[in-house]
Amino acid sequence: MAGPNTVKYELKDKIIGLEGTSRASISVTNGGKTTLAKRLRKQLPNCSILSQDDFFKPESEVEIDEHGFKQYDVLDALYMEEMVTSIYSWMKNPTGSSVSTAESKNTPVNLKSTEEVHILIAEGFLLYNYEPLNEVWDRRYFLTIPYEECKRRRSTRVYQPADPPGYFDGHVWPMYLKHKREMEENKNNIVYLDGTKSEEDLFSYVYNDIVRELETWKK
Repeated sequence: MAGPNTVKYELKDKIIGLEGTSRASISVTNGGKTTLAKRLRKQLPNCSILSQDDFFKPESEVEIDEHGFKQYDVLDALYMEEMVTSIYSWMKNPTGSSVSTAESKNTPVNLKSTEEVHILIAEGFLLYNYEPLNEVWDRRYFLTIPYEECKRRRSTRVYQPADPPGYFDGHVWPMYLKHKREMEENKNNIVYLDGTKSEEDLFSYVYNDIVRELETWKK
Protein backbone atom coordinates (compact mmCIF):
# COMPACT_ATOMS: atom_id res chain seq x y z
CA MET A 1 0.00 0.00 0.00
CA ALA A 2 1.28 3.46 -0.84
CA GLY A 3 2.33 5.61 2.06
CA PRO A 4 1.76 9.35 2.51
CA ASN A 5 5.18 10.14 1.10
CA THR A 6 4.26 8.43 -2.19
CA VAL A 7 0.79 9.94 -2.50
CA LYS A 8 0.72 13.22 -4.38
CA TYR A 9 -1.54 15.79 -2.74
CA GLU A 10 -1.71 19.53 -2.23
CA LEU A 11 0.33 20.65 0.75
CA LYS A 12 -2.34 23.22 1.52
CA ASP A 13 -4.84 20.42 2.25
CA LYS A 14 -4.76 19.32 5.88
CA ILE A 15 -5.62 16.20 7.86
CA ILE A 16 -6.66 16.59 11.49
CA GLY A 17 -7.02 13.72 13.97
CA LEU A 18 -9.63 13.85 16.73
CA GLU A 19 -9.42 10.89 19.11
CA GLY A 20 -11.58 10.06 22.12
CA THR A 21 -11.18 7.82 25.12
CA SER A 22 -12.55 4.57 23.68
CA ARG A 23 -15.22 3.27 21.37
CA ALA A 24 -18.25 5.52 21.80
CA SER A 25 -17.51 6.01 25.50
CA ILE A 26 -18.02 9.77 25.20
CA SER A 27 -21.68 10.39 24.61
CA VAL A 28 -22.65 12.63 21.72
CA THR A 29 -25.16 14.37 23.98
CA ASN A 30 -22.37 15.08 26.44
CA GLY A 31 -20.18 16.84 23.89
CA GLY A 32 -17.84 14.13 22.63
CA LYS A 33 -15.57 13.87 19.63
CA THR A 34 -18.34 13.25 17.09
CA THR A 35 -20.28 16.33 18.16
CA LEU A 36 -17.10 18.39 18.12
CA ALA A 37 -16.15 17.13 14.65
CA LYS A 38 -19.59 17.97 13.25
CA ARG A 39 -19.47 21.50 14.66
CA LEU A 40 -16.01 22.05 13.22
CA ARG A 41 -17.18 20.80 9.81
CA LYS A 42 -19.90 23.45 9.76
CA GLN A 43 -17.47 26.27 10.50
CA LEU A 44 -14.29 25.34 8.64
CA PRO A 45 -13.94 25.73 4.84
CA ASN A 46 -14.22 22.61 2.67
CA CYS A 47 -14.22 20.33 5.70
CA SER A 48 -14.96 16.59 5.62
CA ILE A 49 -15.29 13.99 8.39
CA LEU A 50 -14.13 10.38 8.32
CA SER A 51 -15.29 8.25 11.27
CA GLN A 52 -13.30 5.25 12.46
CA ASP A 53 -16.55 3.70 13.71
CA ASP A 54 -17.58 3.20 10.08
CA PHE A 55 -14.81 0.62 9.69
CA PHE A 56 -15.84 -1.85 12.40
CA LYS A 57 -15.93 -5.49 11.39
CA PRO A 58 -19.22 -7.42 11.77
CA GLU A 59 -19.86 -8.75 15.27
CA SER A 60 -19.19 -12.30 14.05
CA GLU A 61 -15.60 -11.32 13.16
CA VAL A 62 -14.78 -9.62 16.48
CA GLU A 63 -12.68 -11.82 18.76
CA ILE A 64 -13.62 -12.80 22.32
CA ASP A 65 -11.09 -12.72 25.17
CA GLU A 66 -10.63 -15.23 27.99
CA HIS A 67 -13.27 -13.43 30.07
CA GLY A 68 -15.88 -13.75 27.35
CA PHE A 69 -15.73 -10.06 26.35
CA LYS A 70 -15.96 -8.98 22.72
CA GLN A 71 -12.72 -7.19 21.80
CA TYR A 72 -14.15 -4.07 20.16
CA ASP A 73 -11.52 -1.66 21.51
CA VAL A 74 -8.61 -3.10 19.53
CA LEU A 75 -7.30 -2.46 16.03
CA ASP A 76 -8.13 -6.03 14.95
CA ALA A 77 -11.83 -5.19 15.34
CA LEU A 78 -11.53 -2.70 12.48
CA TYR A 79 -10.91 -2.78 8.74
CA MET A 80 -8.00 -0.36 9.16
CA GLU A 81 -6.58 -0.89 5.68
CA GLU A 82 -9.88 0.32 4.25
CA MET A 83 -9.71 3.42 6.44
CA VAL A 84 -6.16 4.13 5.26
CA THR A 85 -7.28 3.72 1.67
CA SER A 86 -10.09 6.22 2.22
CA ILE A 87 -7.69 8.76 3.71
CA TYR A 88 -5.20 8.36 0.87
CA SER A 89 -8.04 8.68 -1.63
CA TRP A 90 -9.01 11.97 -0.03
CA MET A 91 -5.38 13.12 -0.09
CA LYS A 92 -5.22 12.49 -3.84
CA ASN A 93 -8.51 14.21 -4.61
CA PRO A 94 -10.38 15.89 -1.72
CA THR A 95 -13.30 16.96 -3.89
CA GLY A 96 -13.64 13.66 -5.71
CA SER A 97 -13.23 11.15 -2.88
CA SER A 98 -16.07 9.20 -1.27
CA VAL A 99 -15.68 11.28 1.92
CA SER A 100 -18.51 13.81 1.93
CA THR A 101 -17.80 17.49 2.41
CA ALA A 102 -20.17 19.91 4.09
CA GLU A 103 -20.21 23.44 2.76
CA SER A 104 -19.74 26.13 5.36
CA LYS A 105 -22.72 28.47 4.98
CA ASN A 106 -20.77 31.55 6.00
CA THR A 107 -16.99 31.44 5.92
CA PRO A 108 -15.71 33.70 8.74
CA VAL A 109 -13.86 36.77 7.55
CA ASN A 110 -10.61 35.56 9.13
CA LEU A 111 -10.79 32.38 7.04
CA LYS A 112 -11.53 33.96 3.65
CA SER A 113 -7.90 33.57 2.61
CA THR A 114 -8.05 29.82 3.33
CA GLU A 115 -11.17 29.02 1.30
CA GLU A 116 -9.10 26.96 -1.15
CA VAL A 117 -7.84 24.74 1.66
CA HIS A 118 -9.49 21.34 2.11
CA ILE A 119 -9.62 19.82 5.60
CA LEU A 120 -10.25 16.21 6.60
CA ILE A 121 -11.15 15.50 10.23
CA ALA A 122 -10.63 11.82 11.08
CA GLU A 123 -12.38 11.01 14.35
CA GLY A 124 -12.04 7.78 16.26
CA PHE A 125 -10.57 5.97 19.26
CA LEU A 126 -7.40 4.31 17.89
CA LEU A 127 -6.08 6.75 15.32
CA TYR A 128 -2.62 7.33 16.77
CA ASN A 129 -1.82 3.69 17.55
CA TYR A 130 -1.84 2.60 13.91
CA GLU A 131 1.59 2.98 12.33
CA PRO A 132 0.51 3.41 8.67
CA LEU A 133 -1.26 6.64 9.68
CA ASN A 134 1.60 8.12 11.72
CA GLU A 135 2.79 10.46 8.98
CA VAL A 136 -0.52 11.83 7.72
CA TRP A 137 -1.53 14.04 10.64
CA ASP A 138 -1.10 17.81 10.41
CA ARG A 139 -2.71 18.24 13.84
CA ARG A 140 -3.65 15.71 16.52
CA TYR A 141 -6.19 16.18 19.32
CA PHE A 142 -7.00 13.71 22.08
CA LEU A 143 -10.02 14.00 24.37
CA THR A 144 -9.35 12.71 27.87
CA ILE A 145 -11.91 11.91 30.54
CA PRO A 146 -11.60 10.49 34.09
CA TYR A 147 -12.76 7.01 35.00
CA GLU A 148 -15.94 7.88 36.92
CA GLU A 149 -17.23 10.30 34.30
CA CYS A 150 -16.40 7.95 31.44
CA LYS A 151 -18.24 5.09 33.17
CA ARG A 152 -21.24 7.30 33.92
CA ARG A 153 -21.52 8.49 30.33
CA ARG A 154 -21.20 4.99 28.92
CA SER A 155 -23.99 3.79 31.20
CA THR A 156 -26.34 6.27 29.49
CA ARG A 157 -25.71 4.80 26.04
CA VAL A 158 -27.63 1.97 24.40
CA TYR A 159 -25.41 -0.47 22.47
CA GLN A 160 -26.10 -3.26 20.01
CA PRO A 161 -25.00 -5.69 21.25
CA ALA A 162 -25.50 -4.49 24.82
CA ASP A 163 -22.55 -4.34 27.20
CA PRO A 164 -22.41 -7.52 29.33
CA PRO A 165 -21.97 -7.12 33.12
CA GLY A 166 -18.46 -5.98 34.01
CA TYR A 167 -17.58 -5.03 30.43
CA PHE A 168 -16.51 -1.47 31.22
CA ASP A 169 -14.17 -2.39 34.09
CA GLY A 170 -13.04 -5.67 32.53
CA HIS A 171 -12.37 -4.46 28.99
CA VAL A 172 -13.19 -0.87 27.99
CA TRP A 173 -11.26 1.03 30.65
CA PRO A 174 -8.18 -1.27 30.75
CA MET A 175 -7.90 -1.06 26.96
CA TYR A 176 -8.18 2.72 27.06
CA LEU A 177 -5.36 2.94 29.61
CA LYS A 178 -3.23 0.54 27.55
CA HIS A 179 -3.70 2.43 24.28
CA LYS A 180 -3.23 5.83 25.93
CA ARG A 181 0.04 4.67 27.50
CA GLU A 182 1.30 3.37 24.14
CA MET A 183 0.30 6.62 22.48
CA GLU A 184 2.08 8.74 25.07
CA GLU A 185 5.24 6.67 24.72
CA ASN A 186 5.42 6.79 20.94
CA LYS A 187 3.71 9.92 19.65
CA ASN A 188 4.55 13.61 19.94
CA ASN A 189 2.70 16.83 19.20
CA ILE A 190 -0.66 15.67 20.53
CA VAL A 191 -2.93 18.37 21.92
CA TYR A 192 -4.75 16.96 24.95
CA LEU A 193 -8.29 18.19 25.58
CA ASP A 194 -10.24 17.98 28.83
CA GLY A 195 -13.34 16.00 27.88
CA THR A 196 -15.19 17.21 30.99
CA LYS A 197 -15.31 20.77 29.67
CA SER A 198 -18.45 22.04 28.03
CA GLU A 199 -19.16 21.43 24.36
CA GLU A 200 -18.82 25.16 23.73
CA ASP A 201 -15.45 25.41 25.49
CA LEU A 202 -14.05 22.45 23.56
CA PHE A 203 -15.30 23.77 20.25
CA SER A 204 -13.96 27.27 20.88
CA TYR A 205 -10.51 26.00 21.82
CA VAL A 206 -10.11 23.57 18.91
CA TYR A 207 -11.64 25.90 16.33
CA ASN A 208 -9.38 28.79 17.30
CA ASP A 209 -6.37 26.50 17.42
CA ILE A 210 -7.08 25.25 13.89
CA VAL A 211 -7.61 28.82 12.64
CA ARG A 212 -4.22 29.78 14.02
CA GLU A 213 -2.65 26.73 12.38
CA LEU A 214 -4.32 27.56 9.05
CA GLU A 215 -2.78 31.01 9.20
CA THR A 216 0.62 29.35 9.75
CA TRP A 217 0.11 26.68 7.08
CA LYS A 218 -0.80 29.16 4.34
CA LYS A 219 2.46 31.11 4.76
